[in-house]
Amino acid sequence: MADWLLEAAKAYNRDSYDQRDRYATHLLIPLETMRTVIRWSMESIPDEVLIGFDPNPERPNPDPVEEVFGPPQSTFSGSGFLLGEPHIVNVGDSYSVHHVPEEWTDGVFSEERGARGSRFASFLHSHPNAYAHPSQADAEAADWTEGVEMILGVRFSPAPLGLEWYDQEDGHRRDLKPEKDEELPVLARVAGRKVHGFELIGYLRNGEGVNLLITSPEGFPIGLDL
Repeated sequence: MADWLLEAAKAYNRDSYDQRDRYATHLLIPLETMRTVIRWSMESIPDEVLIGFDPNPERPNPDPVEEVFGPPQSTFSGSGFLLGEPHIVNVGDSYSVHHVPEEWTDGVFSEERGARGSRFASFLHSHPNAYAHPSQADAEAADWTEGVEMILGVRFSPAPLGLEWYDQEDGHRRDLKPEKDEELPVLARVAGRKVHGFELIGYLRNGEGVNLLITSPEGFPIGLDL
């Protein structure tokens, strides 16, 4: 997976650079964190996986990145720092995945902080065989996210009945895959399934899009000479 993901990160970052003027803020994601997120998402198919993050206080965004992509017009919890280590919060269907496990909360904070209990600053959840675009449930969950809400769309085959690839043309699309002519490349294989592509987006609870960049451990976007 490492080779294709490295090439996909370069292509994704070039797109992030080209579209930088349309975003009010940005978030840096280390490559190894992205690799872990993708692996967990594939291993959870056909369920969705919810992953939580806090910012890494020891890794501020490098100055050259801030000069090119900032300063941000909108800030969030963790703004100005690399995304920290990923943590699996929940695995389940699209109706239940946004809730934290019962042993994490007794419901005391549900009204104040939502079903997630705001345990982490930022969250990512997968969309098995569906493009990366927030549903109504996603938007409601994001109301309680103080950092960045992210969606990873995962296209795979063969699909269980009722989970065929779901697509929709409207909305802003961000592919996370190498620049190849193949319409359906096979990027990885897991549990007898072929994974053909990914989409990755980020947004704030006010609906603003977040420009995501996949970086080295030090925070420099892969494939960009800043």
